[in-house]
Amino acid sequence: MPKTVKDFLSEANSVIPRLSPAEAKEKIQSSDVLVIDVRDPTEVQKTGRLKGAVNVSRGMLEFRADPESPYHDPAFQKDRTILLHCASGGRSALAGKTLQDMGYTAVFNIGGFKDLAEAGIDTEPA
Repeated sequence: MPKTVKDFLSEANSVIPRLSPAEAKEKIQSSDVLVIDVRDPTEVQKTGRLKGAVNVSRGMLEFRADPESPYHDPAFQKDRTILLHCASGGRSALAGKTLQDMGYTAVFNIGGFKDLAEAGIDTEPA
């Protein structure tokens, strides 16, 4: 039977740890992490982004994360802690599962931008 979005999300959420905004804030402040915003650039332009976050839209993630890709972003290191967020946590869960499948080991879903900003994580204009 073909998989649905619900199936993909359930699978991703079962293997990618989800941090609360408070836990995400603590991790951002206490360690060298890569924060990735997987929202589309138009979304980021409207709301800004978490300070220091790298915007890699969900559709480009594999290309930026794969060292063999001509589009690889050297900020992606398999031994680095990666915190992913989007607007609500769905795309970041899927992105986390993808990175895990690519060999990244310390991957966390930190949920949605609005909740993170409201929790006091610093933001900046896009």
